[in-house]
Amino acid sequence: MSSPPTNLPAEAPEQPASQPGPTSVSAPYITPAPVVPPTAPSASLYVGELDPTVTEAMLFEIFNLIGPVASIRVCRDAVTRRSLGYAYVNYLNVNDGERALDQLNYSLIKSRPCRIMWSQRDPALRKTGQGNIFIKNLDQGIDNKALHDTFAAFGNVLSCKVATDDSGVSKGYGFVHYETAEAADAAIKAVNGMLLNDKKVYVGPHVSRKERQSKIDEMKAQFTNLYIKNLDNEITEEEFLELFQPYGIVTSAVISFDEDGKSKGFGFVNYEHHEEAQRAVDALHDTEIRGKKLFVSRAQKKSEREEELRRNYENAKLEKLSKYQGVNLYIKNLDDDVDDEKLRADFEQFGTITSAKIMRDEKGTSKGFGFVCFSMPEEANKAVQEMNGKMIGSKPLYVSLAQRREVRKQQLESQIQQRNQIRAQQAAAAGIPGGFMSAPFTTHPILVTPNRGVMGYPPQGIPVPAAYGQPPQNYNLTPYMPRAPPVRPQNVVGGRGAAATSPTSAAPRGVPAATNGAGPRPTGQTVPAGGIPATRTPAGAPAAGRPQNYKRPPPPSVAPSALSTDVPTLTAATLAAATPVEQKQMLGEVIYMKIAAAQPDLSGKITGMLLEMDNTELLHMLENAEAMSQKVNEALAVLHDFSMRQQEANANGEATAVAAT
Repeated sequence: MSSPPTNLPAEAPEQPASQPGPTSVSAPYITPAPVVPPTAPSASLYVGELDPTVTEAMLFEIFNLIGPVASIRVCRDAVTRRSLGYAYVNYLNVNDGERALDQLNYSLIKSRPCRIMWSQRDPALRKTGQGNIFIKNLDQGIDNKALHDTFAAFGNVLSCKVATDDSGVSKGYGFVHYETAEAADAAIKAVNGMLLNDKKVYVGPHVSRKERQSKIDEMKAQFTNLYIKNLDNEITEEEFLELFQPYGIVTSAVISFDEDGKSKGFGFVNYEHHEEAQRAVDALHDTEIRGKKLFVSRAQKKSEREEELRRNYENAKLEKLSKYQGVNLYIKNLDDDVDDEKLRADFEQFGTITSAKIMRDEKGTSKGFGFVCFSMPEEANKAVQEMNGKMIGSKPLYVSLAQRREVRKQQLESQIQQRNQIRAQQAAAAGIPGGFMSAPFTTHPILVTPNRGVMGYPPQGIPVPAAYGQPPQNYNLTPYMPRAPPVRPQNVVGGRGAAATSPTSAAPRGVPAATNGAGPRPTGQTVPAGGIPATRTPAGAPAAGRPQNYKRPPPPSVAPSALSTDVPTLTAATLAAATPVEQKQMLGEVIYMKIAAAQPDLSGKITGMLLEMDNTELLHMLENAEAMSQKVNEALAVLHDFSMRQQEANANGEATAVAAT
């Protein structure tokens, strides 16, 4: 972390003693807000500049050392569940929040300095702009803390930020938000034009993006400087000047030359008044001079021109995507020997193909997928219905409508989240403990009550690693596992109103006793209090209450003919037009109707298990009764095995209880 910049003005006043107040970051960079008095009931802190891997548990370890934490929440994206890089920490009292702001601000969390300030949820207060200043031409070595230490001499700093790029490198400008407008004015007068780390900085009032944009638009409308390209290489600067003089007073006219003195074919002309420049654009743009058609327009900055080109590229890309929406197909699982012509030949039976291309790497080897574009959406839909899952060569094809990478990524993440939810529901329905562990991340914050820990951590005295960078050795995020139901005591003396346990039952917690049903029982007898022996089953003998020649009944099965055929048909084209959630719902409804006739009691559970499969496999299964029957029988076998194990466990428990009485 760099030291405060040098060369501050000698007349800078001492830092006044004041309490920190609330703030937040304002559009476009820092969001100013009035201060919340220290006596306010709110004790909510905003913690920004966090690493995406920082969790609520890590923040709790750090902030709970200051005082009891009421709640912690890391804000995440609604779809991807990825951290947005900031969180809110709520204390039970304001004094703890003040100490956290004073002691933890700019401290390292996961090797990144965090930025802490009071939370201000009212957007009207955040956008007032009072007390907010803008600093530019900053040295690369000045970070948030160094900027804070520099400007803290002029008043109470509520928020301080240096703008950085994606890699954390300073962009050369930043923002400081003061508690009062007087402190901001004092900082502007004292530091504007001064040297900070040998660089002359500009300090001025912060101007919102909307106001800046209005000024830029006004300047654009009153332009005087022109950019001219497509000039003849033989034209001289005198001839260039004479070309533009008839339209007004020219203050400068320059042609750009290379190192060898040859014209680059473009130049600039500046007029004294905007009306003169506008007349020149209207008269000379698209006119032919020496066999070349001139381009005459308002001169732009490089950044403005790049932004315009990027915007035009995005618009052209979106227009192209909308043009080919519904007619462009994505085909994967292709053999390596399939080329463009063979791909076209396989799909030309469905309509007019405008393009067919196999994607290849740098060496020209096929990547196994390609694209086919039809002229009509009906032709593309027909191709999807006929070719998806069809064997071409040695592999079954996967054919669907082409999607943008961002849309496809979002759908895959949604599918993964939905599968996790289905697994959790299946585990809960089957009674499997810990099945909720695969459920997606919840949006609820961690709630902490005073004198109680969270996620296995004690509230005080936690060893914090150096610079808060790594979790301690006892860091464990294993979710809470539900306890097994209590086992009925085996050595209860009937009629005496008291229970006595065997020596093995006095084993420490966490050590399995020999009588808990988890393993073979020891031979012999255990004499409880009162002298009545408890009967034990010898090792290897069949469980009590069950015949010696007992055999499990076979699992039920469903023949292909038993599956219902009176269900609506579902095609790949219909499925492709729906969202991922709707796709699973549509498949689940059709599968349920097919199974309900043969297994009315278990059709819901079986449908949930089958929905774990890929949509392509499910479509194939709906079209093939034998494949459907095979998968249903596999699910029945799993459910039957689980049910029998439950019954045997219950029978063993009852027999043990009877033998112990």
